[in-house]
Formats: sequence, structure tokens, C-alpha cells
Amino acid sequence: MTGPSTPWPGAEEDRDHSLKGGGLGTDDTTLRARLESAVGAIDAPDVVFAVSRSGRRTLHCGGTAPPPRVPRQDLRYEIGSASKAFAGLLLAQLIQRGVLTGGEPAAACLDPGRRRDADPVTLAHLITHTAGLPALPADFYPRALPAWRTNPYGRYPAERVADAFLRHRTRHRPGTRWHYSNFGVAVLGHAVAAATGTAWEELLGAHVLRPFGLSGTALRAEDPKTDAVGHGKDGRTPTLAFDAGGFQAAGAVRATPHDLLTFLEAHLDPDGSPSADALRAVRTPVLRRGPGHRHVHTMAWFRHPTNGGPMYFHSGATLGQQAFLGFRPDTGTALVALCTRRFRARDPFVATAYALLAEE
Repeated sequence: MTGPSTPWPGAEEDRDHSLKGGGLGTDDTTLRARLESAVGAIDAPDVVFAVSRSGRRTLHCGGTAPPPRVPRQDLRYEIGSASKAFAGLLLAQLIQRGVLTGGEPAAACLDPGRRRDADPVTLAHLITHTAGLPALPADFYPRALPAWRTNPYGRYPAERVADAFLRHRTRHRPGTRWHYSNFGVAVLGHAVAAATGTAWEELLGAHVLRPFGLSGTALRAEDPKTDAVGHGKDGRTPTLAFDAGGFQAAGAVRATPHDLLTFLEAHLDPDGSPSADALRAVRTPVLRRGPGHRHVHTMAWFRHPTNGGPMYFHSGATLGQQAFLGFRPDTGTALVALCTRRFRARDPFVATAYALLAEE
């Protein structure tokens, strides 16, 4: 039996997909070695690290479980909160096309007859986590507790998300404080759907998935053969497919590694894309906070400095899977990291992926 951080014998799958000409060189060999090391550092049944560098893709897969029938790089993985990068781009698309402004009061979208607040929570506040909302609604926990280890979000449907928001009274004026909120981005999805008269899933398909050719991306599990199976903290107990309930915009996306690389590559090179303005918009800082304003946020990404320029990233997790997405315009590099084990204390997954992207 292999050790906890060693891939199962024969489980490694190394794939190089070249979108530009040229043979393998020393840099490619080094990159493959780095990816192999990163995969080996993660104790999970299935692990994928995928890099696109100047249009050339390199993937390395492994894990503690036997290889699945469908190659790991072809499975669809739950990306949890990294779904917010899709939500941010969708909102930017709608703003750039004049469908929305971002300044719409969310309450008015959800309840047109409601009396307008003096300081309303706007769509822009929701996507930037400055709406003054908690991470989750106050009544989420008692409703979710009976299914806390199996399906907590599925017990909280869309109508409850909207109702909880309309009943909530914020402690701080919207736009004055940052607090990460799944609740807020979930409300964004319902407010945008109400304002446009179109379901969130349909909007995402029309403005992001189909234009970018993301045929391997969806908001729910569809096929047991191609949807990656998550696992609990022990790395052995399978978990149910994630049901986001009324939190679709905040965490429902599942996608293949190649679709996620395609999504990130579009951010690296917006020029020539019909979505160029929106792709540039989600790279623009909209919020700076913390000591010395060191923490920078865009509509869709966390942004950190490197010696060569900024790197953009977002991580996510469900009850049985983890994801990390990031890109660096200065090096033309995009990184996707995925694994099928629930987050646990001192988990090295996000730190490993972040360090790989931050390397000079």
C-alpha cells in the first residue's frame, strides 16, 4: 500500500496539449516536474494540476485512488466558491452590454413594490462583498443542520435566500466594510435573474459558457461517469454530488480542467474576444482594504502582487472537493488545481497551488 501523499501506482496521467508549435525543452521538463511534485503533495483520491503557459497546456494527474475509467483530466469537478469568478464575469458582461449598470438596488429587483431604502444594497455591493451581509443567512444553520454532512445547501432554496435578504437589516452602511459572503453572491444571482427576467443558469449559458465554448461546464451533476466523486476528510468516504440549493451563483459550477483553462486563458488575452471589455473589467481593482490597502479585489478575483505584476486567483471547496483557479498576465500563465477530498485543518492544497502560480 502506498503512503498518504504518494499517487497510487499507475494512477499518474501526464498530458501535454500544445496550442502553439515547438518541441519540449528544458522549461517544459521543469514544469512537468513541478506539477508532478504538486500532485504528489496532495493527499486526495483524485488530483489534477493543469497549467497553460503562453497557450501551451500541461496537465498532471494522480491521487491515492485507482485511476477512474474516465481519465481524471476529462472529469468535471466541483469548484465551490471559485464559481464567483464566473458570476463576476457574467455581471461584467451584462454591464458592458447595457443590460444592467451594477447600481441597481437588489431589493427593488427582487420586490419591485418595496419601499426604497435610503442606502440600498446594490448589485455592485453584492459582488464585491461590501453589502454588509453575513457569510450565510441567520436561519441557514437550523435548516441545514439535519443534513450538515450530506446536503446542507440543498435544504435552503432560492425563495428562502431572497426572503432572508429582504428581511435582513445590515449593521453597516453598504459599501463601507468588506465581509466575504456566500449569502451576498447568492442574492446577486437571484436579483440579476429577476431584473433580466431570465434564470441564472440560462444567463450564464448565454453570456459565458456558450460564447467561451465551455461545453464541459454545468451547474449540477449530470452524469455519474464523468462527474468526479468527492470524498470526506478521510479521503475514503464518498460524498454526494454538491447541491447548491439557492446558492447557485455563489458555488454551483462544476467543470473539466480544460474548460477551466479555457476560461482563464480568455482572461489572459482579452484582445480579439467579443467579451474583451468585460474581461478587462474583471481585472480592474475595485476595492482595496487592510493595512496599507494591501488586499486588492476586483469584481471577480482576489489580486496579489508579484515581482513581475499582479496575479489573480480564487479558491473554492464543497463537502468533498477543492479547487484553485488563477492567472498571471505578466508570465502568460494560467493554473487550475483540483482535488476530490474535503478541506481539513492544515490542508496543503491551496498553499501548494498558490505557491506554484506565484513562482517567478
